[in-house]
Amino acid sequence: MQHKTILFLLAGLCVLQPVPVRSQEPPEKRDTLDQAVFVARGNANFLSKHKDLRTEVITAAGLCKMACCNLAESFENSASVTVGYSDAVTGARQIRLLGQNGIYTQMLDENRPVMRGLAAPFGLNYVPGQWLESIQIAKGVTSVVNGVESMTGQINLEHRKPTDEIPLFVQASVMNDTKTDFNVASSLQLDKEGKWSTVFLGHFDGNFKEMDHNDDGFMDDPRQRQFSFSNRWLYQGFDGSQVRFGVRGIADNRQGGQMSGDWTTDIRNSNLGAYLKAGIPLNKENTSNIALVADYTWYRMDGDFTTRRYDARQHSAFLNLLYQNHNVEQHHFTLGLSETLDFFREKYLWGAFNGDALINTTLNNLGAFGEYTFHSADETTFSAIVGLRADWFKDNGVRFSPRLTLKWAPSDSWVFRANGGRGLRYSNPISDNIGVLSTGKQLLGPYTEHILEDSWTFGGNATWYIGGSSTTYLSFDYFRTQFREQMLVENGPDSRASSIVFSPLTALKDGYSYTDNFQVDFSTEPLEGLTLTLTGRFTNARQKYVGTLAEDDIKPMTSRYKGVLNAQYATHLNKWIFDFTASINGPCKVWEFMKGYKGMYSDGWTPVYPLLYAQVTRRFKGFDLYLGGENLTNYRQQDPILYADQPFSTGFDASCVWGPLMGIRVYGGVRITLWKTVKE
Repeated sequence: MQHKTILFLLAGLCVLQPVPVRSQEPPEKRDTLDQAVFVARGNANFLSKHKDLRTEVITAAGLCKMACCNLAESFENSASVTVGYSDAVTGARQIRLLGQNGIYTQMLDENRPVMRGLAAPFGLNYVPGQWLESIQIAKGVTSVVNGVESMTGQINLEHRKPTDEIPLFVQASVMNDTKTDFNVASSLQLDKEGKWSTVFLGHFDGNFKEMDHNDDGFMDDPRQRQFSFSNRWLYQGFDGSQVRFGVRGIADNRQGGQMSGDWTTDIRNSNLGAYLKAGIPLNKENTSNIALVADYTWYRMDGDFTTRRYDARQHSAFLNLLYQNHNVEQHHFTLGLSETLDFFREKYLWGAFNGDALINTTLNNLGAFGEYTFHSADETTFSAIVGLRADWFKDNGVRFSPRLTLKWAPSDSWVFRANGGRGLRYSNPISDNIGVLSTGKQLLGPYTEHILEDSWTFGGNATWYIGGSSTTYLSFDYFRTQFREQMLVENGPDSRASSIVFSPLTALKDGYSYTDNFQVDFSTEPLEGLTLTLTGRFTNARQKYVGTLAEDDIKPMTSRYKGVLNAQYATHLNKWIFDFTASINGPCKVWEFMKGYKGMYSDGWTPVYPLLYAQVTRRFKGFDLYLGGENLTNYRQQDPILYADQPFSTGFDASCVWGPLMGIRVYGGVRITLWKTVKE
């Protein structure tokens, strides 16, 4: 009753953070430290007209369109990115871009690589939506400056800035299932000259009640408590020099599994990190400069899955040294050296399943790169970015990664883009596939080895800005990702349902892995205050596993298509804002052992299902109130845990998740913003 009272009070109080009115898309910044640009506008999701790469921008307004407690909940309006659960017990979330798992999408925090290795399974849960200013989603391979781990795309996160004149921002929300979210941010300018500024960010979220709506004896969502803190600093010299540095810490505890039984999970994650970014101009015009980017991360995961235990530690260091020169306006050169060093200590306590082991692994790659950018005289008609990296990978030697991006805008109404190149990353078999620990199956193959995965991605985009408007457009894009090496994870057919097999692609006879991804986007503003966006995506994902027949090589558990309709209406001065999102989610091919389970999947496919979201926001001076609902169709995957009544059998499997695990959720919240008073 207490939780219902809290929800009722928040709903009665209860939204959108005031967004300052700015131009629809300001000119792109060209400094060394901030290559991504914060864009705030009424249209919450849109395709950037001026970016060289095909880039979808989710603005601050877009991050407030839904509950958006964390990054995993920020992509519901996007068909480009599909978000799902890794399994039905841990609460770990995963994304897909271009039909591939999110591990092949490079995640950046203001152009620093993040969410790598052990942080990948839960990293999306650790970025509060209210800490962000914007998100940029770039498809295909991207700049060589940030490394070569962007195999299908890149997602860059722009956090609240120390220079924001917001001395205090507070957000709080609660859902009907007792999920609570609280955020606080404070940006402070510390001297009259504006040289020093800092921002403090704090976050807490948690679940206070166990729920089992499908009556399978397992919690729908684990009990969870998470605390995180970040402090970011900025120094700006009068000579144009900049120094940015900061620290961050995360503590996350989550307990899931049976409501009253012996099969439970207890996962404890901790993370500490620090970074430094320094840029020094070499001349008064700042057309030539050098920059240093350094980042250190420590991550600890202690995972108890009843029959298995996986404890791991990761120390990671990233160093990037760059020299940039654009003395001639149309020509921009970047040269640099980089080093990425990862140390893993993994303890496998798996008893009768696979035995116990303690394995220490050091992964190292040292790179040298160069990138040349050409812009036509008007800086809008034509641009070309040519990049090349040479990286030495420990135990794999030197690999070359060429990348090319082209953009042509023959008129104010048309933009054509094409890009392609190579991507490389070390695999982390267990953390990349954390769901395999939520099964009763034996793991086979080199699941402790960190092989070097290798892919090529090519694609293009054509966008018609109708009437030259940046808000009304029709866009089509196609991308293909082809793997030369990849760690494949196969759930076998009926005769091998008791095992999960890890196989390097090159170890398979005639093995292959590729995806073709097609997408269409349409956005318009038919009436003042009304924005409509319609997006459709089709994915053809193919993989040949051990024993897979060529005519049956569709990649399992990968959605074939997705369609999204979003409508937003704002009254005069944005006092009231109404948001509605509807999506249709296409079928997935299931694993062979899932066919016929409790009479389901007889044709080998999951059903098509809809999702509905809605939110209403009332803005007042200094604070906003909001009330919304998620999954209003109340659609839930039926029996997401196979053999839930036999958790200690080899048939037990909580990793076969393709749809929503939670039903209707209603939430309410408040956002309070204290603006700085400007004195004459």
